[in-house]
Amino acid sequence: MGVGLEPILKTENLWKIYRSGKVDLAALRGVSIEVLPGEFVCIMGPSGCGKSTLLHVIGGLAQATTGRVLLDGNDLTQMRDADRTLLRRLKVGFVFQRFNLLPTLDAYHNIALAQHIHGNGFDPHRFETVVRLLGLKDRLHHKPSELSGGEQQRVAIARAIISEPKIVLADEPTGNLDTKSSEAVLGLLRQLNEDLGQTIVMITHNPEAATYGHRCLHMRDGMVVNGNQTN
Repeated sequence: MGVGLEPILKTENLWKIYRSGKVDLAALRGVSIEVLPGEFVCIMGPSGCGKSTLLHVIGGLAQATTGRVLLDGNDLTQMRDADRTLLRRLKVGFVFQRFNLLPTLDAYHNIALAQHIHGNGFDPHRFETVVRLLGLKDRLHHKPSELSGGEQQRVAIARAIISEPKIVLADEPTGNLDTKSSEAVLGLLRQLNEDLGQTIVMITHNPEAATYGHRCLHMRDGMVVNGNQTN
């Protein structure tokens, strides 16, 4: 990070409205945020506050009703679905609470497949770097059912960062893990941020997890109510 850097992610007056029968429900209400390259930003708030909706919109998984999302200089809100899908594949890595690994593939092929989908083929040097950082060398030939929850999430993180995305979006990445595994996963995310300069935006309801980021944005009723420096 540094003074004068252009944001890698910027939202401007972002609204997301769902129609339920004859009633409009606003999940996001005028959200404007900026994330700089190399930042680790946490987003906290109670259930239903809009934090997961915000993550889906900034990641191109959902379309905003009004407002703008600028990702690495690209306006997602002006893109066709196909172009938004391509941008998401090239520039965004996702880590979800439920891991979402392919059950028939071992860890090696779950990670390697992400490189092939990205379109640049298999990069053995990048693969080795990521596997080493995440401590997966001895678990590569195990399928998800043969791995612990913490190990599965490490594979999911490796898959998310293997193609060097501009930003990683993590949605409650420790939600299905015990305390020890949660601390290990959060420590790895911070290490990836510090060692590789990986930009991370993480949704969490856990105040302790939020301390792993550089700053925390607090949401309530679809709005960002404040953002504080944590580290």
